[in-house]
Amino acid sequence: MTTEPSRVRRQLPGIIAVVLMVLGYLVVRLPSTDAAEGDRLAARYAFTPMSIALPAAPRQQNIRTVNKDYEHIRAWISSVGAAVAMNDLDGDGLANDLCLVDPRSDQVIVTPTPGAGGDRYAPFALNPSALPMNDVMAPMGCVPADFNEDGRMDLLAYYWGRTAILYLAASETPALSANTYRATELVPGPNSTSGRYTGPQWNTNSATVGDFDGDGHDDLFIGNYFPDSPILDGSADGGVEMNRSMSHADNGGDKLLFRWTGATSGASPSARYEKAPRDVFPEEARNGWTLASSATDLDGDLLPELYVANDFGPDRLLYNRSTPGHFVFSSVSGPRTPGVPKSKRLGDDSFKGMGVDFGDLDGNGLNDAFVSNITTSFGIQESNFQFMATAQDKEDLRARLSAGEAPYDDRSAQAGTAWTGWGWDTKIDDFDNSGVPAIAQATGFVKGGMNRWPQLQELATANDALLDNPYWWPNVRSGDDLAGDQALRFFAKGADGRYTDIADRLGLAVPVPTRGIATGDADGDGRLDLAIARQWDAPVFYRNTGPATNAFLRLRLHHEPSVTSAAPPSAGSPVIGAQVTVTTADGRRLIGRVDGGSGHSGKRSHDVHIGLGETGAEPVAVTLQWRDRSGQVRKTDLRLGPGTHTFELGSQAKEK
Repeated sequence: MTTEPSRVRRQLPGIIAVVLMVLGYLVVRLPSTDAAEGDRLAARYAFTPMSIALPAAPRQQNIRTVNKDYEHIRAWISSVGAAVAMNDLDGDGLANDLCLVDPRSDQVIVTPTPGAGGDRYAPFALNPSALPMNDVMAPMGCVPADFNEDGRMDLLAYYWGRTAILYLAASETPALSANTYRATELVPGPNSTSGRYTGPQWNTNSATVGDFDGDGHDDLFIGNYFPDSPILDGSADGGVEMNRSMSHADNGGDKLLFRWTGATSGASPSARYEKAPRDVFPEEARNGWTLASSATDLDGDLLPELYVANDFGPDRLLYNRSTPGHFVFSSVSGPRTPGVPKSKRLGDDSFKGMGVDFGDLDGNGLNDAFVSNITTSFGIQESNFQFMATAQDKEDLRARLSAGEAPYDDRSAQAGTAWTGWGWDTKIDDFDNSGVPAIAQATGFVKGGMNRWPQLQELATANDALLDNPYWWPNVRSGDDLAGDQALRFFAKGADGRYTDIADRLGLAVPVPTRGIATGDADGDGRLDLAIARQWDAPVFYRNTGPATNAFLRLRLHHEPSVTSAAPPSAGSPVIGAQVTVTTADGRRLIGRVDGGSGHSGKRSHDVHIGLGETGAEPVAVTLQWRDRSGQVRKTDLRLGPGTHTFELGSQAKEK
């Protein structure tokens, strides 16, 4: 006769399996929010979608030509390249110009934001014809900055298949057009054969600007994804590779730093940069598969730290110890804390870093970071990172960074931001001027009809020894789908500190893979707008039409002009890296910075936009910190009323 305990013992494996399945479901399911709370949060925001004008294109495509070794993963290799930057390119005082990369035409496009003033000039594509080119390259991104320091906004375009190109605004052109810009090599040298580009085959997916050595001039970081190789050469058979690991690959492209050494203005402008030695970066940080970066000063010394987000392995936070003319960086990592897995420690993770941005998420005056990874339930579920600063203040942060420790804890699970999808660009910005920033995130990978998740999951568990050979990768061709129906995310913070994705309530959750997010106040109404780059689909502009009930501070911070000219109108040379601290009457501290290009392929405006909440018209205390053109650190305390203020920053701050 069978006893009850023995029957239970026989059923125990099945009981355990069921319990594990239930627990697994509870772990991987996305967090839910009370519908009323979601509606309450969504009432603070509103966006109106608008089409972006594009120039005529000589061709249209929906997938790239690739190296023969990549033919069976052609859609995978074609999954990046959509990009957007928002800035003031024509000098009218508004961030109402876009620099777009459209992979459908492989053009780098300048176009006005839609709406009022959208007819100021006709959209046009940048013309690189003065330089050697070929048909096995493609643009991947666009970074606005004043590279020759003449007060006019220039553009840097980076590519797969060649070195980056500087498009410098010439002085004699009265209005924006293709004739405004002079194509100039970032890396001059013998790079052509019979007029065809044969120089280094960079495969760049990230670039950012910052005064890394503190000499008063902006330098350039270039982050390459693939190592130099013929990725897009359809006549080539081989000479390419994939990552050697899914969690610690170190065979990606070079990380390059370029120091500004001089420039000229006028009809034939120029900018000169000196390539830094490879050893300015620690060895472990030189060859990750880089998809995003951010140059942000974390400890208050006005030397930007560099966060490098890497696919297939550890991101790197590089502490800046540089001096004028001499770059020095050291890696820092999160503390080893019991109960925190290595994969969740800053600097030691094994995830797929694809986007990064910094902002103060908890109002303590220190920058936190949000990092995008692959977080698809029942696909590949890692975790986004919401790295919250745990230092007491900037002095404590500086001491710990100097000791090699990155005092940041990932709180994404607790905050409700851990699981979203196949993440890309991200922006931390205050879209309702409440003083509490939201988090926007691009997601989605390859759109098609054939689900390829099972094959990708199999690859993710394969032996690392096989991965660098493209032969072993599963098919991802035209028509295949990986996270193709994922949409833009928009996280708003509730009173309990948790975030809720309200993109669907705002009409932002269109099931099209997105890549780049740009933000700026295009119409000067005090509300930040959004421009979104979509992979293999039309870009879209979202005008912010939310309630205009909260006050804001918009600061345009420019260097004192070194060149005087009236045509075209000068936007001013942004003081990239300048820091703003606002103290409100009720004791809140709000921080902002002139950002040199944080993220994957989206770049925010250089304006510093800080929401003040319900403060009325009362002035607030504002502290500005910056480096002047001599590299000298400057600081001033002001009282400013809400609204827009423009300052020229030299030895002093002069309001214009």
